[in-house]
Amino acid sequence: MQHQISSMGISADLKQTKFHSEESKAIVNVIFTGNWMMQQQHNLLKPFGLTPQQYNVLRILRGQQNNPMTVLAITERMMDKMSNASRLVDKLLDKKLVLRRECPKDRRAVDVIILPAGLTLLAEIDQVQKQWEMTFQGIGEHKMNQLNILLDEFRQVFSNN
Repeated sequence: MQHQISSMGISADLKQTKFHSEESKAIVNVIFTGNWMMQQQHNLLKPFGLTPQQYNVLRILRGQQNNPMTVLAITERMMDKMSNASRLVDKLLDKKLVLRRECPKDRRAVDVIILPAGLTLLAEIDQVQKQWEMTFQGIGEHKMNQLNILLDEFRQVFSNN
């Protein structure tokens, strides 16, 4: 069951008519929308037995073109910086989607590589993900580009503080 965001905006979704400022409203809106998007991803991935964080690790590993990565390198690229990448790799190892081995350059480090089963699962998810992304086409490429620019600027303001 998907929660639909109303056409009335964040005020209607939260049943809150007043915000301290437009900045406050924007912050609440970004957090609310981020949570909504995560719930959509969770629902999309549930039939595949993955969490959004596990999916993120698999996508990072796929991007390595069969080159192994350390858990630290995975952590640096993850969208959710609060995730425990080592625990996520353990879960993916249990599902036989990745392989973990001692790093030949640093015996204290562990290399992780995606297995063919992980690549196959990602290919299946890609089809469903692409269909879901198509639902946003009605917004238009120009507006999506503007959104990306605004979100990048939004994060940039906070990273300068």
